[in-house]
Amino acid sequence: MMEGKPPLRPDNSRRERRRLTHVSRSGRPRMVDVSDKPSTARRAVAEAFVSVEQETLTAIIDGQIGKGDVLTVAEMAGVMGAKRTAELIPLCHPIALTDLVVEITPERATSGLRIRATAATVAPTGVEMEALTAASVAALTVYDMVKGVDRSAHIRDIRLLEKSGGKSGEWRRPEQTAAQAGAPAAPAAKARSFRRRSGG
Repeated sequence: MMEGKPPLRPDNSRRERRRLTHVSRSGRPRMVDVSDKPSTARRAVAEAFVSVEQETLTAIIDGQIGKGDVLTVAEMAGVMGAKRTAELIPLCHPIALTDLVVEITPERATSGLRIRATAATVAPTGVEMEALTAASVAALTVYDMVKGVDRSAHIRDIRLLEKSGGKSGEWRRPEQTAAQAGAPAAPAAKARSFRRRSGG
């Protein structure tokens, strides 16, 4: 009879590190207590992509969508949505944004609109959810404004691109290959450029 190796014991320290912070030890949802964390400058960048038909993209750029100026309305919706993040995400802390920029760039080669949201704050907790909410709400607004003329329109690639500040410091999403991204990077269409900042 061969002696087997002793069974591996779970790494309790690693398991503790991976424990969900928004779930208590009894399994109940909870907000994370950030009262002992210092307020530091924090920044996050998120993006989303809305795929549309080429004819729809042209109509958006030319301002020919029946519901109005898609780019302006969607960018403003992203700003407004980010300010209400704590009301939409149950366990998210309400924080004061010091800056918020939502930019939507039409891309001819990929036939869609790339939405980029940058959020900043000075707080004891991060601002990633605000950036993601801004990008998501802007994408939903684009969809709402074009769905009547383009049923094939769809939202994809809502994701955090980078963040800075706090205990974990800086993080940046690694560059993806063209195959992983689904399409090669393409120059943006020469359309109007919009920037909107939160008003405090």
